[in-house]
Amino acid sequence: MRTLTVTGHGSASAVPDTAVVRVSAVHRAPSLADALAGVSSTGDAIVAVARGLVAATGIGSDDLSVWPAQDDEGRPDGFEARHGYRVACDSLDIAGTLVAELAQQVGDRLQVDGVSLELSDRSAAEAAAREAAFDDARARAEHLAGLAGVALGDVQSVVEGGGAGAFSRSAGDGAYASKLTLSLEPGQTSVTQTLTVTWSVL
Repeated sequence: MRTLTVTGHGSASAVPDTAVVRVSAVHRAPSLADALAGVSSTGDAIVAVARGLVAATGIGSDDLSVWPAQDDEGRPDGFEARHGYRVACDSLDIAGTLVAELAQQVGDRLQVDGVSLELSDRSAAEAAAREAAFDDARARAEHLAGLAGVALGDVQSVVEGGGAGAFSRSAGDGAYASKLTLSLEPGQTSVTQTLTVTWSVL
């Protein structure tokens, strides 16, 4: 039996409704022990603020590292420690509030590594992208079959591949006032799917 195999690509748009905030506690001190002690204290402050806004299960450590520090002329200057945290927020508003409160309560001991906007439920967007990928595969197959002078028969196999790509547009505007506020704009995310489909040809 002769067959024709084609890979189709599809995408669907969705609006992010949750966010993951990545922050770090940083501290430099003359000794390794003091650097760790300082970053531990800062980390406790970060966790305390985060627990006031999200569930404890949404807070996790990403990494902990310590390395020799140097001054501007390259001479040894104690040690610097860093403890990264990942905080999952149920909404963009909570994520903005978290970053603002951390900035006010933790201050210069805080490092904001980034905020990623995500979908709490990808199923609908993935289904739409999958359907678009199949339609794309069929259109490509019909074109190729026409060029070859044959007709498409029944589908013999469908293999799902690829993944979910994302283009996220976000804008955070910090307004300096008696209380810091930070807003995040959801923008739009594109969820992609890839299908490889094999048809018999007549």
